[in-house]
Amino acid sequence: MTYLGASAPLTVLDQRARDIFRRIVESYLQTGEPVGSRTLSLTGVSLSPASIRNTMQDLTMAGLLASPYTSAGRIPTHAGLRLFVDGLLEVGDVGAEERREIDARLVSRGRGFDEVLNEASSLLSGLAGGAGIVASPVRDAGVKHVEFVALGHDQALAVLVGDDGTVENRLMPLKAGVTPSTLQEASNFLNARLKGRPLHEARTEMRTELDAARQELDAAAARLVEDGLAAWSGGGERERALIVRGRANLLQDREAVEDLERVRVLFDDLEQKEQLIGLLDGVSAAQGVRIFIGSETRLFSLSGSAVIAAPYMTGRQRVIGALGVIGPARLNYARVIPLVDYTARVLGRILDGQET
Repeated sequence: MTYLGASAPLTVLDQRARDIFRRIVESYLQTGEPVGSRTLSLTGVSLSPASIRNTMQDLTMAGLLASPYTSAGRIPTHAGLRLFVDGLLEVGDVGAEERREIDARLVSRGRGFDEVLNEASSLLSGLAGGAGIVASPVRDAGVKHVEFVALGHDQALAVLVGDDGTVENRLMPLKAGVTPSTLQEASNFLNARLKGRPLHEARTEMRTELDAARQELDAAAARLVEDGLAAWSGGGERERALIVRGRANLLQDREAVEDLERVRVLFDDLEQKEQLIGLLDGVSAAQGVRIFIGSETRLFSLSGSAVIAAPYMTGRQRVIGALGVIGPARLNYARVIPLVDYTARVLGRILDGQET
């Protein structure tokens, strides 16, 4: 499992501060309650309550802890959680029982991939206790065939057929003097270079090849090729699906009950489809598990939520989408990180037609 985080400046903390900080964060992630010096003294810290309080004050001054109420204990700030996750968190592996559940629910022959995406979102919300999110793959099937068909003396139909059976038809104006042989020449040129390749990947290279081939191509055919490349989307214009399951889990957190306005903001954030897909597409580019806490994403800065996400990819390591979990900042990171990572890998194998 690859986890991509920032380098944690743990060197700024001495061993005493590091130990107390770790205990406070672990207790907070488990209980959601502020942690006081008396509680810490009962956990085996070989320091007096006064020494513990002094260290906690230093950690507060450093911006790693905060006191939510007057005379209360301390909780980690978002910066403190980031420091803990990057430098002190011990991430294990998915348990055997959870692996079996993920495999059983996702690896189902005869089930459409869209159904598997929905199931992935549902099981992540159930296992992780937050909202599960999955962005559908970018449609990038290879090109099977292209053709220009005359519809009259001034109009043509540009037809692109994908390997997945999809067809794109685009009406194009024709310059005067374009002959059937010109249409065929443009079609042959594109078929020879596009077949089996996703259009969005080949488009830039094709324009370079077209510049080099202009001496061989009829000028009218070259214009047709250029116009066709501009007209076809190659599936890129299709509606991307964003699947969100388990919103109700976000109401079960103790802090959510006390701060319903924060939950309302979070629910509004979950409706921002394009921004959420953009966030997950950014995770895809990183090719590893990513964690965002609070203001590290503009989308969830007001709700103070956390996102743990990972890309899913084919056996050839081609990233096609991403999934994750959204929840309160005190998510169980040690448990959720491997769950998200394993679910993403199972999805990739399903898409690639491999056995798990």
